Amino acid sequence: MALLSRRSRLAPGDALNTLSIVIPALNEAPNLPTVVDSVPTAELKAMGWETEVIVVDNASTDDTAAVAASLGAKVVSQPARGYGNAYHAGFRVAKGDVIATGDADCTYPFDALPELLLTLTEHDVEFMTTDRLRRENRSAMKTSHTIANHALSALSRALFRNGLRDSQSGMWVFRRYVWDGVDVLSTGMAFSQEIKNAATRAGFRYLEVPIEYRNRQGEVKLNALPDGMANLRQLFEHRFRRTADGRRPSRERRHTTV
Repeated sequence: MALLSRRSRLAPGDALNTLSIVIPALNEAPNLPTVVDSVPTAELKAMGWETEVIVVDNASTDDTAAVAASLGAKVVSQPARGYGNAYHAGFRVAKGDVIATGDADCTYPFDALPELLLTLTEHDVEFMTTDRLRRENRSAMKTSHTIANHALSALSRALFRNGLRDSQSGMWVFRRYVWDGVDVLSTGMAFSQEIKNAATRAGFRYLEVPIEYRNRQGEVKLNALPDGMANLRQLFEHRFRRTADGRRPSRERRHTTV
């Protein structure tokens, strides 16, 4: 694992004890009981984390909202479909000092959150992302999707020089103020790569850690070709985007191995 970049540390005495888990969901009613039940709320509480689960209903046509509410989640309605749209809506209402994310399709290991949070705090990380593109996870992803993920990630590394192996992973754990300090514009699937590149480019301390990636349950929402082309365009648009004062952000970084 590589810890990258430096920024000012939290003031002494600052405590991270509230966690918001934001889960975008489009027609995921059958999967939500498994996903929400996998959040280790009791273990997190024992570690000192007060946890809220936010399910963003992204214009579902099934009982996603009702099922989420019955499981005790806070339900946010986002009628404008899009992966990024869902996250913009969820982050707006998230109250946690730390925000964690993952999809509602049973692929991401919410049960690993205690370990991920421990890593976040022990290494004083501000933005943590995860790497699914490990040999042991190959069976959970179609070969064509694996190739596309590697290709987009390689291009993202070349453009943004942040060393991230998996630019498309949808599981991140980060301090709330990071979201307030970046300008993420994507409304669709490109949101995932944009938030990573925005956070690392802004100079926040960041870390990528491997996770277990599991078999998807239910209907696949990814539209491989159009989503891939949109991600490709977004990488170049973001790389050459200027700040409000007309300057390009600094790309200076220091790399430290953990």
